[in-house]
Amino acid sequence: MSAAAIDAGDATARSHPALWALMVFTFSLGVGEFVVLGLLPEVANDLGVSVPSAGWLVTGYALGVAIGGPILAITTMRVPRRSLLAVLGVVFLAGTFICAIAPTYVVLMLGRILASLTHGAFVGAAVVVATRLVSPEREGAAVAAVIGGFTAATVVGVPLGTFVGQAFGWRSVFWAIAAVALLGWAAMMLLLPKSRGAEPLPDLQREFAALARPTVLAALATTALGFGGLFAAYTYIALFLTDVSGFATSSVPFLLLVFGIGAVIGNTIGGRLADRAVVPTVLGLLSILAATLVLLPILGSSQVMTAILLLVMGGAAFGATPGLQLRVVSEARDAPYLSSTMNVTAFNIGNAMGAFLGGLLIAQSGSLALAAWAGAAMAVLVTWSATSRQSRRTSQI
Repeated sequence: MSAAAIDAGDATARSHPALWALMVFTFSLGVGEFVVLGLLPEVANDLGVSVPSAGWLVTGYALGVAIGGPILAITTMRVPRRSLLAVLGVVFLAGTFICAIAPTYVVLMLGRILASLTHGAFVGAAVVVATRLVSPEREGAAVAAVIGGFTAATVVGVPLGTFVGQAFGWRSVFWAIAAVALLGWAAMMLLLPKSRGAEPLPDLQREFAALARPTVLAALATTALGFGGLFAAYTYIALFLTDVSGFATSSVPFLLLVFGIGAVIGNTIGGRLADRAVVPTVLGLLSILAATLVLLPILGSSQVMTAILLLVMGGAAFGATPGLQLRVVSEARDAPYLSSTMNVTAFNIGNAMGAFLGGLLIAQSGSLALAAWAGAAMAVLVTWSATSRQSRRTSQI
């Protein structure tokens, strides 16, 4: 998302208060998904499991998003969007409440999965609702306003949640997330206009046909593998920062903030570059991501270099996001109901795959370096594959 889009989104949110309600709820979704990354040691110690096992809480959430998003998007197509948002919000609140009181690792995992099932469908429905709240020329800004909740979660919510969890216990974070989500849900119910009948029934055959195109599948695979590479290492970043780089536990929230700042800078620059050349931008940034993942274990004993690499890592990964989203949307324009949900699904498949692979390597070898290098290999693989496809396509012209 470019800086201009964020500014326009803020202006649009001010012009329609309901967009603020949607933004607050997406903020709670973003924090709920990723705050556990900074609290893995605390969760593991409290529940008596290993850190890699705690890392699979990220995998469980991501799989829930990946599975629940498409299923709910298809089965609820005719449900009025306001009603759908209401129900999804209640389910997310229930899952977050279970996480806050979970007495065991299994119960915590079940709460995470329940909350995650609503994630993709909520984003898809919120985007549709946001575009209906404004005039056609402001639809892009309205979407930017809603997605701005995730940006705020990355930059502010996750570092702040990590700080709160370290100070008051990891369960306090889930109580805080539930409180914010409840505020957003109540505001949505108060401010969103009443639904007018059922949604028009879309052409499912056309939607599935669009998603089955090789170019669309390739775009989704790029998203999955690219972010799989990131999360193979980033899921366990709190452990890396304390055990390898020698940072105090209290420094972890501030270092996650560094990553978030990099993500915002990268998103802004990546959005502008993607407007000029989508594929080169995505491949270039994924190559930079791979390089940072290779260098992280090598230079990780230096705290200064670790902070710099975190900044670059956030910038490269989230700088590629606008281009990845643009590729899927442009390649599947005739699948408006499923295309946006499927890219969220691809992102979370990568999240789940990377977190699981990184945790498996750490559990088997005890090496945090292997997780980072496996992530680099995934990023290199998708870059090489996409470059090869692009070269073959060019040679055929």
